[in-house]
Amino acid sequence: MHMNVAPHLLTEDRAEFERVLDDALSTAHARPDLAGAGTRLTLAQLRAMTLNATTLVTSAAAAEYDHFVKVREQNRADLVTRRPVPSDRPGAGVVAIFTVMVPVLAGAAAVIFLLVGAVLHALAPTVVFGATLLTAGLVFGTVAAAGLLCAAAGLLVTALRNSPVEVSAGGPLSAAGGPSSAGGGAPGAGGGAPAAAPDDELSLAREAWRRALLERGILPFLRDVLAATGPPTGPPDPTGS
Repeated sequence: MHMNVAPHLLTEDRAEFERVLDDALSTAHARPDLAGAGTRLTLAQLRAMTLNATTLVTSAAAAEYDHFVKVREQNRADLVTRRPVPSDRPGAGVVAIFTVMVPVLAGAAAVIFLLVGAVLHALAPTVVFGATLLTAGLVFGTVAAAGLLCAAAGLLVTALRNSPVEVSAGGPLSAAGGPSSAGGGAPGAGGGAPAAAPDDELSLAREAWRRALLERGILPFLRDVLAATGPPTGPPDPTGS
């Protein structure tokens, strides 16, 4: 059976409406006001009739649904705003490669020059080229050491730059929990309850809409349908006419 779409019911919420309806029908046998469910009308018939009256049923919880949609849209907008923008700057990658490759290449060159210079100086102490290679090896060794120091400094700066973000991310949670602990009472019992997180607010709004949809929309509609299809309650005509 095709379900009508209410003017204020979005397509993405049809499945949620059907879930609330199915939950109500699955527990109809435990509700005295729905005693005729499954006897006078089958559950499939009641479900089809309710889906055909979607506009009427969902309009009973229109206020809660509008609030739920607004909270959901605000939550999605906040997620888009908080989403980090990827850095496409090519200079950052070049600097990182340069920082890594300079100590490696300089260190390898220093080792080679020092080894070759030491061998030449040992075999031919009078040859100036051996001393030149040793000097070049020392220069490259200095460059490698400087590159390592620069890389370590970069890592330290990155760590110091990211640490305040972690602290500030945990700050509001501890600050929000402060009033409830200082007030000496449970949240909601006094006046110092912390504000709900966006996800919690969305869950509360969804649950409020589901509850209103069930209590003010689905159940009254099912009761009216069962009452309309019930047997006549008047006494039989004794004349038989």
